[in-house]
Amino acid sequence: MESLPQLVIGQVLRISGYGIALVLISVVLNVINQLFFYSKNEPPVVFHWFPILGSTISYGMDPYQFFLSCRRKHGDIFTFILLGKKTTVYLGTDGNEFILNGKLKDVNAEEVYGKLTTPVFGSDVVYDCPNSKLIEQKKFIKFGLSQEALESYVPLIEEEVKQYVKTSGHFKGKSGTIDLGAVMAEITIFTAGRTLQGDEVRAKLTSEFADLYHDLDLGFSPINFMLPWAPLPHNRKRDLAHARMREIYLEIIRARRKAGTTEESQTKDMIWNLMRCAYKDGTPIPDKEIAHMMITLLMAGQHSSSAISCWIMLRLASEPEMTEKLYKEQTNALGVNLPPLQYSDLEKLPLLQNVIKETLRIHSSIHTLMRKVKNPMPIPGTNYVIPTSHTLLSAPGVTARDERYFRNPLTWDPHRWEERVEVEDESDTVDYGYGAVSKGTRSPYLPFGAGRHRCIGEKFAYLNLDVIVATLVREFRFFNPEDREGVPETDYSSLFSRPMQPATVRWERREA
Repeated sequence: MESLPQLVIGQVLRISGYGIALVLISVVLNVINQLFFYSKNEPPVVFHWFPILGSTISYGMDPYQFFLSCRRKHGDIFTFILLGKKTTVYLGTDGNEFILNGKLKDVNAEEVYGKLTTPVFGSDVVYDCPNSKLIEQKKFIKFGLSQEALESYVPLIEEEVKQYVKTSGHFKGKSGTIDLGAVMAEITIFTAGRTLQGDEVRAKLTSEFADLYHDLDLGFSPINFMLPWAPLPHNRKRDLAHARMREIYLEIIRARRKAGTTEESQTKDMIWNLMRCAYKDGTPIPDKEIAHMMITLLMAGQHSSSAISCWIMLRLASEPEMTEKLYKEQTNALGVNLPPLQYSDLEKLPLLQNVIKETLRIHSSIHTLMRKVKNPMPIPGTNYVIPTSHTLLSAPGVTARDERYFRNPLTWDPHRWEERVEVEDESDTVDYGYGAVSKGTRSPYLPFGAGRHRCIGEKFAYLNLDVIVATLVREFRFFNPEDREGVPETDYSSLFSRPMQPATVRWERREA
């Protein structure tokens, strides 16, 4: 007669055996289905062993390597399984046009990103509202992105960078080593806060606020595409951070409403602007939505700038002679005494512009853009019809790394832009409700997306990077650590790609 432990062990082994058998059966059926049961009216499916996992790991480790490998076998159009969902990729400029300029009735961004972004940004904004409402919100936000506003931001950004260099403790003495990941994240949150949000919010960007931002940023973990509600530690931190950050903004709004305002003070910053705005139906923006829009604006203004500025400084450290070219460009154009930067100065610094454009070309922080298919979509020139069960994926970064458009595409060469000008066709514009924008999808260079969801903060991002880099180049020379050549590999584990950490560089202070 078997003892109780023996019976338990036997039962566990039998259950394990059943589980293994079920996995094997599912693998076999999945392979048979791929080999023999496929539709000629749908793109080829990338071969995979496990039905739910699919190609998720290969895609997540290095999206560009995965895309190019699939292109060699299947061409520009193919489907892969991403966390159990059929995801159809359409590479190249035609693919960007097909997906990013798709009609609203055919493609939908909210259903893809809403679950991920709503716990971070808050309810009733961005992807947690109808597209028509989002368009109105973009129109409100453009108050802080006008030409007049952008011109006023230049001295504020320069001041923030100089103050950070002076007080942060990272630049003590004549030389040292810094972790760019941390330094650029702090600089860009301060510049975004000072410019897009105003002095009152900037004053609250203390260590507490920085910690809240960090915890809120954890919400962009890729697993949250599937499990945004899961009681995981990073999600608990995300939710606590969102609640506290929202309360900070609500406290500011309540205090302002209590104190009252004049017409003159209403023009000062974004919060005042949103407090006086109303939707088309006459409804004033609720305070909760103002708070959520301000959270969105802060994160949007910081995220891409943080990653790209980090990559720029890493590139300059790997090629110190480029830093000296940038410094000399400023002294030649603006004078050896280097007066405070003005908006009009930036157009006198073409090499600086080209360094930023070239870095964005290779290191764009968003490698893929996805849309849910809402109606069957025939792909022109093929017999493919993409069904509503699929998600469409555009990868503008692939065209930016394509030999057909850029010679030696993986070589970082800012001088290539001296021979190349990306001119957008003014006739190829559309107004989605917040001002005319270029569709832009026919260009191989789309670091800020295209179409309806093109980033409205594109001009601010370029401006912010211009001033940050120009100011740091005035102050320092940069070099690689002795144990590293080139730049670090790319970390694709987050929704936003960034340099592998730690991303360190050596700095030397320039002589006065």
